[in-house]
Amino acid sequence: MQPHLLDRKNHNNESFTVSRHHGTHFLRVWHYHEELEIALILKSTGTRFVGDSIEKFQPGQIVLLGKNLPHMWLNDDTYFEDGSTLEADSIAIHFRIEFLGSAFFLAPEFHSVHKLLQTAKRGILFQDVNKQFKEEIIDLLGSDGVERLSKLLVILNRLSKWENFQYLSSEGFIKSFNPRESNKLNKVYEYIYNNFSKSIRLKDVAEVAHMNPSAFSRFFKKNHNKTFTRYLNEIRIGYACKLLMEGKHKILAICFDCGFNNISNFNRQFKLIRGMTPTNFIKVYKDSNLNIGPRSNRD
Repeated sequence: MQPHLLDRKNHNNESFTVSRHHGTHFLRVWHYHEELEIALILKSTGTRFVGDSIEKFQPGQIVLLGKNLPHMWLNDDTYFEDGSTLEADSIAIHFRIEFLGSAFFLAPEFHSVHKLLQTAKRGILFQDVNKQFKEEIIDLLGSDGVERLSKLLVILNRLSKWENFQYLSSEGFIKSFNPRESNKLNKVYEYIYNNFSKSIRLKDVAEVAHMNPSAFSRFFKKNHNKTFTRYLNEIRIGYACKLLMEGKHKILAICFDCGFNNISNFNRQFKLIRGMTPTNFIKVYKDSNLNIGPRSNRD
């Protein structure tokens, strides 16, 4: 199923929006939008869908979503039962990356914030958020003008330095070129994204980096904390998730489209990386999109 584009244009002459969404459950729509989003879950539990990431969510978590990254917070079944008294409550901040001008976050003082906003395209989960930080986000609701803007900048700065976080969607799902500091790795990433659907040998990639295979293997693992083979398989499986969600191709065809040469290895790598089989992944995704209807305005 294709995600829905939501129009989140700001009609109140504000550079960014802050809104609270309180109801029986969150919006059950697999969607995306041009704006980045900071979401703080205050109440409720369920399953969070971000790109090809499918994980349980709970109160207290903060998620930063990049531009056009498909997402949905699907509450547990008990929230939809007749007579349920459960509540879903969250705060969402929406802004465009250039909302203060295209060069604002390029200033040296905002180096860490700029890096945060660039990596947000994969979605970032911030955990172990303390009460004080949550209150700072809640305080945005009662602020306006320069005060509100300065508070947002403080929040972004704190997120850029938060230590307990994890990326959500895989690089293979977003399938976009991610600039890094090393020219050697830039060329490697570009080669991988252009050729991951074909057979790629370590020797071929090492030649792109102008290194011998053994040296490149050590270099790559030092920079990624994982082997090149693992990284390549993550890219392939991420792209496979995207194709599975689109529902246009059979699993066998996707297996070969993503660069695997047999279905057994594809299934094994998929379960190793995603924690479930391709068939189960499709079922979870389809079940999440059954009876979709905007009964709440949670984004």
